[in-house]
Amino acid sequence: MSEIKHPAHLSEETNVVDELQHSWNRYGKQISYAVIVAILVVGGIFGYKNFVSGPNETKASESMFRAEEYYRMDSVRLALNGDNVNAGFLKIISKYGGTKAAKLAAFYAGTCYLKMGDFNNAVKYLKDYSSSAEQVQVRAFGLLGDAYSELNKKEEAVEQYKKAGTYSEKDQLFSPKYLFRAGYLYESMGKTKEAIEMYQLVKDKYPGSQEGYDIDKYLARLGVTK
Repeated sequence: MSEIKHPAHLSEETNVVDELQHSWNRYGKQISYAVIVAILVVGGIFGYKNFVSGPNETKASESMFRAEEYYRMDSVRLALNGDNVNAGFLKIISKYGGTKAAKLAAFYAGTCYLKMGDFNNAVKYLKDYSSSAEQVQVRAFGLLGDAYSELNKKEEAVEQYKKAGTYSEKDQLFSPKYLFRAGYLYESMGKTKEAIEMYQLVKDKYPGSQEGYDIDKYLARLGVTK
C-alpha cells in the first residue's frame, strides 16, 4: 500500500523542485561551461601524456644514445652538435625540452663546454641543472664550481665547491675532492679560517680518500697541527 503524502509535504517538494528549476535557469549555462572546461582539461592532460609527452620522452631517449656514445669517446663537439644523421645534446635540449632526456642533455652540454674551454656556456647549462641522483648532483655542483673558477669568479666557485662537498655524505668519490678545492680556493683568497674549516672536513669525514691522505700538510701550513 503506497504512502499517502500530506499536502504540506507535497508543497515542500514542489518548492524544492521550483528552487532547483530557478537555479538551473539562472546558473545552468555557467555550470555547463564549467563541466565542459573540466572535461577538456582532463582530456587535454590525458592526450598530452599519451600523444605528446610520452612519445617525446621515447624519442629523446633514443636520440641520447648516439650523443652519449660520442661523449664517452671524448668527441665532445659531435656529442654537443651531433652529426649529419644523429642529434647532439643541443638539438635534444631544444627539440625535446621538458623531457628527462633533455634535462640530462643540459648536464652533458655544460660538461662538453667545460672541456672545450667555453666556460660561460658551461655555466649557462650547469647552473639550473638538478638531479635526484645524489652523486650526479654533487658532480654538477662541482663542475659549475670549476667553470666559475676558470672565469676567476672565486666567490661563486667556492660556494659551488662547498655545495658539492657537503651535499652527500655517502659520496666518497667527489665530496672530498670538492671540499679540498673549496679549502684551497679559500686559502688563495686569504680566508684562512674558512680554508681550515674545509680541510678539517676532509680530515674528519674522508680520511681514507686521496685528499684525506695529504690533508695534514695543508692544515699544518695554516698553523693547525695534529
